[in-house]
Amino acid sequence: MRRVICALIVLALPASALAADLDVLRGAEPVGPANFANWSGFYFGGQAGASDISANFANSTQDPIAYVLRQTTLEADIAPSQWPVLGTADHTGLTYGGFIGYNTQWQDVILGIEGNYNHSSFSVSAPNAPIARLTPADSAGNTYIISISAVGTMSNFDYGTLRFRAGWIFDDYFLPYAFAGFALGHSDINVTATVSGQENLSGGGVVPIDFSATAGKTGAFMYGGTIGGGMDVALTRNVFLRGEYEYTWFAPVANITVTMSSFRGGAGFKF
Repeated sequence: MRRVICALIVLALPASALAADLDVLRGAEPVGPANFANWSGFYFGGQAGASDISANFANSTQDPIAYVLRQTTLEADIAPSQWPVLGTADHTGLTYGGFIGYNTQWQDVILGIEGNYNHSSFSVSAPNAPIARLTPADSAGNTYIISISAVGTMSNFDYGTLRFRAGWIFDDYFLPYAFAGFALGHSDINVTATVSGQENLSGGGVVPIDFSATAGKTGAFMYGGTIGGGMDVALTRNVFLRGEYEYTWFAPVANITVTMSSFRGGAGFKF
């Protein structure tokens, strides 16, 4: 009797209700594609900000002084080329430039490559601390009264970077990112050292000493690296704003080491 009642209930139900109850037996239903904000493709823009540059001139007089004193007992025994007379110059100023890049998108992950160029009005002069010494006798028995002073400058500094970026899309409109890459700088560098004094000969007599030595060049190229991070914020489908921090360093040129910290903002257009 119970089986008969159940059969009558099933026959009495509408076909639509019966089909709904049996959906669980049909397997998973197809799901539409996931939607992700589109940050992929080419983009370009402009930027401006403030940078703090630090140029260490402490070793910049070594090579020019050592060259003019080569094969002398003064350099071999006393080594005045190693006396540091210049210090570190720091300067904060405005920079401006542009960027162009390409993003590839993997759902919410962004991987890309970007080129940057920045121009500055930096002109730094190294602090000069002249050194004057009466040296002990060298291997020939001669003594020296030596005074060294110098001037070191760096100006017309421009640089560009090639950066590899990785970011994560947040809430569709925000793209925080980190980057690392290579840097190429271009600057006018000049170092002039002046050495004066006298050589007191062991057998009597005095020989005056007075010469200058130079290093650096106009339009010197500088090679280094860059790291940093920032955030792009989408205003529309194609327009975005940017804020970032960048740390850049360069290999020594004329024994001058240069580092820079930059904060900048910008705006870009995405295709």
